Amino acid sequence: MCYSAQIWAEHRKYVRAFGVEIDIKEYVKLFWHRNENDRIKIPKAMEESFIAPQSEDEASIKRLTDAYKVQQADKLAQELFKQRKRLADAQRSLTVKTTKAATEAKRIASNRIEWILAKLADSRRTELKDSDSRIYPGYFAPVLIVENGKRLVRPMRYQCRPAGKPAAYDTRYPGTYNARRDSLEGFWKNQFGYTHGLMVVNAFYEHVSKPVKDGSGARTESVILEFKPRPVQDMLVACLWSHWTGDAGDDLYSFAAVTDEPPEEVAAAGHDRCIIPIKPENIDAWLNPDPTNLAALYAILDDRERPYYEHRLAA
Repeated sequence: MCYSAQIWAEHRKYVRAFGVEIDIKEYVKLFWHRNENDRIKIPKAMEESFIAPQSEDEASIKRLTDAYKVQQADKLAQELFKQRKRLADAQRSLTVKTTKAATEAKRIASNRIEWILAKLADSRRTELKDSDSRIYPGYFAPVLIVENGKRLVRPMRYQCRPAGKPAAYDTRYPGTYNARRDSLEGFWKNQFGYTHGLMVVNAFYEHVSKPVKDGSGARTESVILEFKPRPVQDMLVACLWSHWTGDAGDDLYSFAAVTDEPPEEVAAAGHDRCIIPIKPENIDAWLNPDPTNLAALYAILDDRERPYYEHRLAA
C-alpha cells in the first residue's frame, strides 16, 4: 500500500510540464466546501500555490483560504484557552493533594497546549517544507487526466469512492487509496480501461514491521520508511479515478494509485507492494485507455520506470 506520498502540489507545475488546463472551477468548489467542512484535507503546498492569484477564480481561492485560516485559528485559540484552564485547575488540585486524576489531567493538558501552539505557529509559516507537499489517505491532490480530448488537472481525493457505490464504502473499504494490479479487472473493473490518471510523486512512505531491539527477537514494532528513487526523479504514478454522485446532488472526484509486486529493495525493507511509475512516452496511451485492449494497458504497467528505491526511517 502507498500509505503516503510526497507529490507535486502546485497546479502551475503541471501547466509548465504537461501543457494542461486547470479545472479551476473544481478547485474553487473544493476550497469552498472545506470552509463548510474542515474534515476536508488539503496539503499546505497546494493551498499556498494560490498565494499570488493570476485570475479572479484564483483570487476567490485565496480569499477562501484566508478565511479558512482565520476560522481554524479561532478554533485553536478557543481550545488553547480550554486546555490552559484545565492545566491551571490540575495544578491547583496537585498543590492540595497528589491524585492520579489531577496528574493525568496535567499531562494531557500540557501535551495538548504544546500541540496547539505548534499548530498555530505552523499555520503562520510561509516558507514551505517538503512535508507540505505530502498527502495521506483522505487528502486532496492534483491529478492529471484527459477529458474531452484535452489534458486537464483536477483536484481529487486520495481514496477512491467508485461511482454507483454508497458513501459508506469509505469506511467499509478504507484501503481504496490503492488499486492492486491483481484486482484491476475485479474490484476496479469500472475504472480500469476507462478513467485513468497520473500523480507526480518524488517519494513515498510505507508502514513496515521491524524487530524490536531487545535481544529477544520475539517482538516487532511498526515504523514508517521513506522511499526515494535513485537517481532522484519525479515519477508519473499510474492511477485510476472516479466521479461519484450522491442522491442529494453532491459529488466527489477521487482516485487510487495502482500498486504491484515490489522490487527487491522494497521487499527487503519489509513491504509487499509498490506504486507503478510509467514512462513519459506512455502518458497519452495511459490517459486515453481503450477498454477493449486491456493487454496494451498491462503492457504500459510492465514497461515501467525502474529506479532503485533508497529507504530510511521517515522523520
